[in-house]
Amino acid sequence: MFEHFDALVLARFQFAFTVSAHIIFPAFSIGTASYLFVLEALWLKTKDKTYLELFDFWKTIFAVAFGMGVVSGIVMSYQFGTNWAVFSDKAGPVIGPLMGYEVLTAFFLEAGFLGVMLFGLKRVGPGLHFLATGMVALGTLISATWILAVNSWMQTPTGFAINENGQFIPVDWWAVIFNPSFPYRLVHMVLAAYLTTAFVVGAVGAWHLLKRTAPLRAYTMFSMAMWMAAIVAPLQILAGDAHGLNTLEHQPAKVMAMEGHFDSHPNGAPLILFGIPNQAEKRVDYAVEIPKLSSLILKHGLDEPLAGLDTIPEDKQPPVAIVFWSFRLMVGIGFAMLGIGMWSLLCRYRGTLDSNVWLHRVAVAMGPAGFAAVLAGWVTTEVGRQPFTIYGHLLTAESHSPIAAPAVATSLIAFIVVYFFVFGAGTFYLLRLMARLPRDPSPELMEGPIRTRGITPGPAHGGTHGH
Repeated sequence: MFEHFDALVLARFQFAFTVSAHIIFPAFSIGTASYLFVLEALWLKTKDKTYLELFDFWKTIFAVAFGMGVVSGIVMSYQFGTNWAVFSDKAGPVIGPLMGYEVLTAFFLEAGFLGVMLFGLKRVGPGLHFLATGMVALGTLISATWILAVNSWMQTPTGFAINENGQFIPVDWWAVIFNPSFPYRLVHMVLAAYLTTAFVVGAVGAWHLLKRTAPLRAYTMFSMAMWMAAIVAPLQILAGDAHGLNTLEHQPAKVMAMEGHFDSHPNGAPLILFGIPNQAEKRVDYAVEIPKLSSLILKHGLDEPLAGLDTIPEDKQPPVAIVFWSFRLMVGIGFAMLGIGMWSLLCRYRGTLDSNVWLHRVAVAMGPAGFAAVLAGWVTTEVGRQPFTIYGHLLTAESHSPIAAPAVATSLIAFIVVYFFVFGAGTFYLLRLMARLPRDPSPELMEGPIRTRGITPGPAHGGTHGH
């Protein structure tokens, strides 16, 4: 039944599906590991048991998310051999060692300290346990560093030569790892992970504030999350702008698609806010635009020229509509996060951070926003690179395995069914864990001793004794 499908399209969709299911878990676990590190540091400094209780609460959630991230990541590595064998053969001398370094550094570090972090507080003591938590958090960041070095090299390849077999051979590992887009992509992705976690933590705290199940712990969570939103969201916007300028320098076609610029603008390009990209007619229909603002943002001058897709061969242009809208979704969510952060500062100033019901409701609704932004940014990055797997050097159409469409379709269907069952159940379990924040101790129980049922206090001294 799949004989008339394109094997390349199916392989691309399969990888897009599996990487989308995977990336949300590392994005969450990177931020959660650092959050656990901060919680334990605050507990050690202040001796406030609220932080330790929150640590115990979030470490279980981290463990489940971390496990699902590892499982979903293993699947992707197999696809390099099954669906993308030509890419693996040609890029293996560069990609393989980088992936191996991730295992040797990040995975070994995490595996060595994860058990101590989860179960060892009463066994190794607070100091060593804090070290273990820090090593796990560091491991997640190291893992992100190697993976983003791989992806950034595919986006802006440097430090390589091509041998007689057509393989990419590293000649300068420093240039391979620290390629032109790597620092920008690393900062942008790590900040995205922190924002993703902050809005999940904020949503959980706001949910329990609305339910009044644990006001003290819920407020602590919510307050910490809103500080992160207020501080990191502006930094993320600045980092995204710098990343965009770097992309304009090294991948101009991607920026042209993001901006919807089919035509060059020699006297200043407009910023197209909304519209419907029409790639067949090379225009954006129903465009709502601000004159010359795109030139101001990208070139810091109203009349600065900007090239359009008319300068790129048609067979080297990315799909404009997908990139155009995924970019706007990412940016829109980013500014919404900034708005929540600024709103929280206003409420904090007024002393209503714990009582503003509308802020809490919006925070709950924004809980999944970080995941949506990460996925939208990933789509912008990957689809905007098309039609290349290694930008400017290896086409996607030349990278896939000589495999029949029915075989790819069968594995794709299997992935969809298994992923929705396994990761759907895992996500449901995570939501159940988040909804079960223990109640704060009852004030009545804190004021005096608890009397067992059926036992009454003795008579007070100084009364009549029957004389």
